[in-house]
Amino acid sequence: MIDKLDFLLALAREQHFGHAAEACGVTQQTLSAGVKQLENRFGVQLVLRGSRFQGFTPEGERVLEWARRIVADARAMHEEVTGLRRGLTGHLRIAAIPTALPMIVNLTTPYRERHPDVRLTVESATSADIFSLIENLEADAGLTYLDNEPLGRVISVPLYRERYRLVTAIGGPFEGRTSVTWAETSRLPLCLLTPNMQNRRIIDQQIREAGADPAATLESNSMIVLLTHVRTLRWASIMPEILVDALGPMEGVRTIPITAPDLEHTIGLVAPRREPSTPMVTALVAIARSLARTLDPDLAAPGPS
Repeated sequence: MIDKLDFLLALAREQHFGHAAEACGVTQQTLSAGVKQLENRFGVQLVLRGSRFQGFTPEGERVLEWARRIVADARAMHEEVTGLRRGLTGHLRIAAIPTALPMIVNLTTPYRERHPDVRLTVESATSADIFSLIENLEADAGLTYLDNEPLGRVISVPLYRERYRLVTAIGGPFEGRTSVTWAETSRLPLCLLTPNMQNRRIIDQQIREAGADPAATLESNSMIVLLTHVRTLRWASIMPEILVDALGPMEGVRTIPITAPDLEHTIGLVAPRREPSTPMVTALVAIARSLARTLDPDLAAPGPS
């Protein structure tokens, strides 16, 4: 039954019978037969079929919700029983918004020291995709904004506040200034994250509220791309303060705080709210809470939020 429910989850993720079968490591015939056996067991049609996958029936959508719970609990049970015998082992998957990626090392390094048999994967994703990945059991936890979008059924651990700086060439229009306004940033050729990123939506909103046009001359979903363009000294960018500090000095480049208004958003760890939680996620949440006390004591939460 667990394997067949896994087939259904893969089909929901991939939206394609062949791709779902490949993700599960089985033939398409085996996957289709497994889904059909589920339908026979429940006595209802779960999947809309044609020449290709067409979606789920209303009954199929409900079975999907139960499948996510059952498969997650089965994985947690297996992980906990295995851990009782030989300590934490397995694969922990973390999704993070691009601007928070430099902070991941503060979680993964102590995690690796305490649980060396756990394999870690870090994936860059939009804030909306992070919650989808967690819901569909494709990620175990995420690092994202906590105060802009509905969080849903998750544990959240606030870690730090994202503040913003203009990253621009030394000797540019704002040479000698100790701060700039949001309206003034729009006068420069800006390279920014793509509009599907929440960081970009935050920046656009602030520039518009300042009465200016937030249009960028270059967009990318990669912070590396933005940084390489800033290093040419022909582009400027708006980046979180903590990211700029983590990167260190860049030749010919300076950073200037952006004020009027002083803006900040809370970044934190999110993980599924399940009882019992998986031991690997429980260990990650504990490390995140410890890290929060050093990064921003005012944000550190005494318990689950």
